[in-house]
Amino acid sequence: MMFSQLMRFPRIRLALVLAVLTCGWLSGSSAPFARGQAPVRLDVKSDEHELVQLLAIGEQLERDRRWNDALAHYEQAVRHHPAHRALQDRLLLAKAHFDCSRRYADRSFLTSVEKLSESESLEICSEVLGKINTHYVQTANWQDLVRHGTFHWEVALTEPVFLRRNIPQASADRVNACRREIRQLTDTRNPSSRTEARDLIAHVAQLARQRIGLPTSATILEFTCGAMNSLDDYSNFLTADQLDEVFSQIEGNFVGLGIELKGENGELQIVSVIGGSPAEKGGLRRGERIVAVDGRSLKNVPGDAAADLLKGAAGSTVMVEVVNASSQTRTVRLHRERVDVPSVEDVKIVDREHGTGYLRLTSFQKTTSRDVDAALWKLHREGMRSVIVDVRGNPGGLLPAAVEVADKFIGTGTIVMTRGRSPNEDFDYKAQGAGTWRVPLIVLIDGDSASASEIFAGAIRDHKRGTIVGRRSYGKGSVQGIFPLSTTGAGVRLTTAKFFSPSGQEINKRGVSPDVSVQVTARLTTDRSGNGESTLTTSNSPREDRDLLAAIQVARQQPATVAVPNDIQAVAK
Repeated sequence: MMFSQLMRFPRIRLALVLAVLTCGWLSGSSAPFARGQAPVRLDVKSDEHELVQLLAIGEQLERDRRWNDALAHYEQAVRHHPAHRALQDRLLLAKAHFDCSRRYADRSFLTSVEKLSESESLEICSEVLGKINTHYVQTANWQDLVRHGTFHWEVALTEPVFLRRNIPQASADRVNACRREIRQLTDTRNPSSRTEARDLIAHVAQLARQRIGLPTSATILEFTCGAMNSLDDYSNFLTADQLDEVFSQIEGNFVGLGIELKGENGELQIVSVIGGSPAEKGGLRRGERIVAVDGRSLKNVPGDAAADLLKGAAGSTVMVEVVNASSQTRTVRLHRERVDVPSVEDVKIVDREHGTGYLRLTSFQKTTSRDVDAALWKLHREGMRSVIVDVRGNPGGLLPAAVEVADKFIGTGTIVMTRGRSPNEDFDYKAQGAGTWRVPLIVLIDGDSASASEIFAGAIRDHKRGTIVGRRSYGKGSVQGIFPLSTTGAGVRLTTAKFFSPSGQEINKRGVSPDVSVQVTARLTTDRSGNGESTLTTSNSPREDRDLLAAIQVARQQPATVAVPNDIQAVAK
């Protein structure tokens, strides 16, 4: 089993290093906002007025079937109004629509629907339910899982892509009658074991085939995915392609273009370009927009489907039409290559007079410990007397990688504790002592810092090893295991434990609070382009990083110290 973290993003990122829509880990299930966006506090006079506006915006996105944007919108709204039931309900609906449309844009999933027999589909369902029964952090409620499966299946029956693929000739009346019959059936049944749950799903699949001609594999897989995805925000079914992508993220390398994108208004905006990647070699720059791929306009293409257009084998080529800030358009031919993704960026001295070093940790992957070592030694050679470690926007990653990074600064004691339903999930991770950097430390966090980032920040805070600056972190305090399935190459990402800081504080839904708070506000504004949409805008200027300025001020107040102890210096040469 491999540990990773899934974070959901209100503004979904397209991590097109591999050219695929991610909802988590590098994100996704699972940081809450896109990298670099500050957590926001809505600045309006009336909560009631604000909620009406939020629901109206979401309803318009739903009518336009912009499920990616609707999901992002409702996730952000629920984060600021967690007790509002209507927003929670709309979030669940948007998530179900988004998940279904994403699956049916996934070539590996479509192959499964077409080729799997009923018995093979039931084997997958049984194996997934078995993983839940054995490894999930809480005891499963099988009736709830089947009802959630029914909900996701009903949503699929309203998705045009699902209908076209599976029952293009079925009338709306017959489909609606089938939905009512099966909902009544699952509402009145009460499976008390995974075997009874599996048998009920098999019965539903037979009924749907008889009533509307829906392939049994389509029903069984939809119920399975719906049940799995409903466990919590971070557990989900992984298609074969998605599973490959997760493992690529963990390893820190991909076949692709080397760019990170976000979908926006029928375009793909370039968020970042990896040095030495095909995208950089082709002249693509941050802030530019991709508007067409291989001659196909992205105007009416959902973000995940647009991402698929950029995917391909190593050595293959893709033509992208790019628009720059001056609205000039050019076409670029890019060759897909294997790209190593750095987990540490922007290593530099930010205050030379006081010797303040800086490094940004973008994720926790297999290479992170090595990358941090290299960054610290580079800064040491340049005169580092204190260091700022920036985990803003870092959605997490591998638990062991977070422990290894914290261990570089903490000499002794517990770094993190995990506790699960099974004793096999209970671990106390301890600092190893040797090779500890004594340099004064400042850690930058924000509402996007989640999961493994919070393990690192929480350990530094509890050991009073450094100063935490910024805003309260996301509060994603659970650990996921990646479990490949025995058939189809698919897998599941399943929450297996919760983690606690060294002092025993639960991170989940609480986060890590900063020692020095830097507030950023945002307000609802109306788009002046004429479409009437309201959006959230932050008052922070991108050129004025107030978090970093505050961290530099903290560093200037630190007493001078030797950057590294003798035991490290002795082996450094």
